[in-house]
Amino acid sequence: MEDRKNATIVDVAKMAGVSVATVSRVVNGNYPVKVETRERVQTAIETLHYVPNVQARELNTRRSSTIGVVVPGLYNMFFAEVIDGIEETVRKDGLSLLLNCAKNDPQQEMNCINALVSRNVSGIIVISPNTADIKESFYADLVKRIPLVFINGYHRIPNVSYVGNDEKLGSRQALEYLEGLGHQRILFVRGANSDSYAIKEESYRQHMAENKRLEEQLIVNIGEGNGVETVDSTMARLLEIIPQAKPTAIFCCNDLMAVGALNACKRLGLKVPEDISVMGYDNISLSRLIEPKLTTMDQNMFQLGSNAAALLTEKIKGGKSKRITLDNVLITRDSTGPVR
Repeated sequence: MEDRKNATIVDVAKMAGVSVATVSRVVNGNYPVKVETRERVQTAIETLHYVPNVQARELNTRRSSTIGVVVPGLYNMFFAEVIDGIEETVRKDGLSLLLNCAKNDPQQEMNCINALVSRNVSGIIVISPNTADIKESFYADLVKRIPLVFINGYHRIPNVSYVGNDEKLGSRQALEYLEGLGHQRILFVRGANSDSYAIKEESYRQHMAENKRLEEQLIVNIGEGNGVETVDSTMARLLEIIPQAKPTAIFCCNDLMAVGALNACKRLGLKVPEDISVMGYDNISLSRLIEPKLTTMDQNMFQLGSNAAALLTEKIKGGKSKRITLDNVLITRDSTGPVR
C-alpha cells in the first residue's frame, strides 16, 4: 500500500501511468495536457494525498511563490481589510503571503523588509511606509533588487509602484463637510510615524490657514496610531485638551482615534453629536458597530489591497512601475451634526 503521508511526484506518476514531467505540468499548469491524462493525474494526487514540494518547484523555476507584506500594526482593522484584498488577488496567481509587522517603527520596518528579502520573496508590498523617517537610499537600493509597491506612501521613489487614496483631497472634503454643519473650531487628531498622518495634517493646516482659523492647540499627536493602546491614549489626551480648546468638532486621522474621541466625550459628559461632532477616517468595520455609528471617510481598503497586488504581480512578470490613486468617499452616520 502506498505511503500516503510521504507520497512523492514519482508515486503519483507511477499510479497515473505517466511520466514525472506530465505530473509536473498538471500541477503547475504551465503546459497543455490531454483532458483524460490530467484527470488520471488528479485522481492519483487525491488518492495519495500528494502535496507538491513548493521549494523544489521554486528551485526549478528560480521564482519564489511568496510575496512579502509589511504592515505598521495588527490592531487596526484597516490593515486586515487591505490584506484581504491583497490575498484574494495574489491567490489567483498561485502566490502566498508572508506577513511582517513593523510596529509603526521606522527601524523595525527596515528590519522586516530585510527579513523578507532574506527569505527570497518575489516582491514586497509596504502598507503606509515610513518614508519620511527612512533614508531614501534604503528603498532606492532595494527596488533595484526586488519589485516594490507602496500603499498610501507619498514620498516618490523611482521604480516603486504606488497605490493610494487622495488623502489630501479626502481630508479637505471632511473639513468642508464639518464646516457645512457650522463647525469652525475643529480639533485635528493624528498619530506618529506615518506618511498618511503627515499628508492629512498638511491638508488640515492649509485649509484652516486659508480660512484664518489655524491654531496650534487644535493639532494633537497622540503617538502610536495603530496599536492596541491607540483608543485609550487618544481618550486620555483628549480628556485634557477638549476642556481647554473647546472644539465643536473633532477630526481624527483614523477610526481607532475617533473611537477614543467618542470615549473622551462620554467621560466629559458631552453628547455626540448634540454637543460635539466626531469624525474618523478609513471606514473600518468598527465604525458602524459602535454607538453612535461613526461618520468617516471610506479608504477603499479592499481595492487598495487588490490593486497593489495586481501591480506587484505585474512588476514581478517584468512590467513597469505604475501609480493608482483612488478617491475617498464620505460616509455620513450618527456622530456628526449641526453646531449648536
